[in-house]
Parts: sequence; structure tokens; C-alpha cells
Amino acid sequence: MPIVALLVLAAAALAAPAASPTPSPSSSTLAVLDGQPITVAEIESIGGASLTKARMDYYNAQRSAVEEAIARRLMEKEAKSRSVTVAELMRTEVETKVAPVSPEEQKNFYEANKARYFANVPEADALKQIEMGLGQQRMQQRRAEYAASLRAKANVRLMLDPPRTEVAADDDPANGPANAPVTIIEFSDFQCPYCSRVVPTLARIKDRYGDSVRVVFRDFPIPQLHPNAAKAAEAGMCAHEQGKFWAMHDLMFANQGKLDVPGLKQNAATLGLDSAAFDKCLDSGKFTAEVQKDSADGEKAGVQSTPAFFVNGRPLVGAQPYEQFADVINEELGRLNRPIPAEKAPVAAASPAPPTK
Repeated sequence: MPIVALLVLAAAALAAPAASPTPSPSSSTLAVLDGQPITVAEIESIGGASLTKARMDYYNAQRSAVEEAIARRLMEKEAKSRSVTVAELMRTEVETKVAPVSPEEQKNFYEANKARYFANVPEADALKQIEMGLGQQRMQQRRAEYAASLRAKANVRLMLDPPRTEVAADDDPANGPANAPVTIIEFSDFQCPYCSRVVPTLARIKDRYGDSVRVVFRDFPIPQLHPNAAKAAEAGMCAHEQGKFWAMHDLMFANQGKLDVPGLKQNAATLGLDSAAFDKCLDSGKFTAEVQKDSADGEKAGVQSTPAFFVNGRPLVGAQPYEQFADVINEELGRLNRPIPAEKAPVAAASPAPPTK
């Protein structure tokens, strides 16, 4: 692949897409073998992950094309209001506002990526490719920023509905009201380092959106990678039985090196749980089947790794940044005509008191 292609943010193609493929009703028959139907429900249970990915890939391609169509129309409208051509508008608002790629930036990029991309490319040729690629990347970024500024002042409603996966909240621990307009169902593993990274992200979401968001925690331990994860999941449910799930949740993620049975029992004691009841619950395997059911439901929904989230059924995979969650939550609230809370300003650190004499 040419180096420039690796650097450039390609514009989305403007094809006229067909209607987005969505799952048929689960009872729909797709084939018949010896008089017995093979239904959508059976196919979803077999190919859940690949089917979810295919639907998301199609939606993302469609979404990119729609976003590009919106950007083009906004720019055409703005150009017309100024009595200029779109090309002239782009020169004024995009091209003249993009800084050239300096020789120092070219050299720095070359040195950082020489072994990976430029092993057999003369340095002079590589620098030209870098200048062109980074320049085009900056141009695309500035164009996107300008389109976003036009969109912020326009009346735009996105009608394209994303694919959704039906995932039950079951009776698992939840934070937020059952009638919240947005429900985030999380499949997680207490020993997974990536899962721990999303804890502050979810706390920030609850701080901003309050009762507009409900977070449901479901277990998806991966014992092949994390041998203590399954027992930690049981510990969470044992703590839940005493009304302390979220406290145990936070403590286990904060101390992932203490998830063996003695460490879990120490965590329970630290939180002030009834130690005898907790220890009996954990040792008996009381919630082993519950944890296994969560994992089975996750597999049916297409979960293959953790953390995995479904925001009103919309899949988000991995420890995504806060902004990614906020974009989806804001879209969901907008679809329901619910208010979107403003981002809270960070609390400024208190100034140190002046020294006393």
C-alpha cells in the first residue's frame, strides 16, 4: 500500500445505499431440513459475532456516506449565500487555514517511521511522500472542522438508524433507574486491564447524564487469559447479595492483583461485609451458574472480548474513550427528544493558602 494512503484520511464515497440490513424476526425461517426449520434465532446464536460485525460495517459505511452528503450540501449552501463557488469557499475556509508541513515535521515523521514504512525508499522520496500525506491529512481535518461548524448552525436530523442487538439486562447489578432513556449493558472481566480503564469513563458518564443513563453490569470472565476472573465475578455477586456490588466492583478493579480467593475475602472484609456470609457464598459456588449465564448471553450477542458494551443495543467494543460514549448517548437522547446535559466543567484545584507568619 502506498505510504500516502496510510497517511490520508480518505473521503467517504457517496454511493446511494440500500436500506440498512437488520435482523429478521427471530422466528423467521431461513432454511428447512427434513421438515424442521432453521430460524434466525438459531443462526444468530451460531454467527452472532460475525453477523453483528457485518451489520456494523455496513452501517458505518452508510453513515460515512450520509455525513459526507450533509457536509457537501452545507458547503454548497454556504457558498451560495456568499455568491462564490464551492471551490472558492474551500480556498478561503480550508486551504488558506492549513499550515504547511515543515521540513522539521517531515524529518521527525521519517525518523519515527523509517523502519516500518521507508526501509527501501530513498530519504528524499520519503520526505516528499510525507509532506504530501501529512498535508492532505491536515486538509481533510480542516475540512471536517469547517463542515462541523456549518452543521452546528444548521437544522440537521439524522434518520439513519444503527443496527441494534437485543441484550437483556437480566437481574444483574444496575446503576440508574430502570426507565432511563439510555441503558448501557456492559460485559466485563474483573481481571482484564482494559476493563479497569473504562471505570473512570463510566463514572464520568454518570456524573454528566445522571438518571438519563442506566449502567447494567454483566459478567464475561475469560479464564483462558485471566484465571481469577470467574471467581472474582462470583465475588461481585456475593457482594451484590449484601448490597455492596458497586463498592466491590470498584475495589476489585482498583486491586486486580488481589483477585485470588484470599484477596477477594480480604476485599469483602475491607468493605465491611458480613465476612462469614460472604465466605460461605464464595466457597459454595452459589453464583457460578449465574456467571455462566451472563457469559452465554454475551456470546449470543456477539461478545468475543472485554470490555463490550451495548448502548440501547448499539455495540461498542473495547475501552473506548469518553467522547465515543458521549456521541452515542447524545444521539440516543436526541432520537427520543430528551435534553442533552452539558458537559460539566472540571473542578479547579483549590489555590494553596498563603503561608502564615
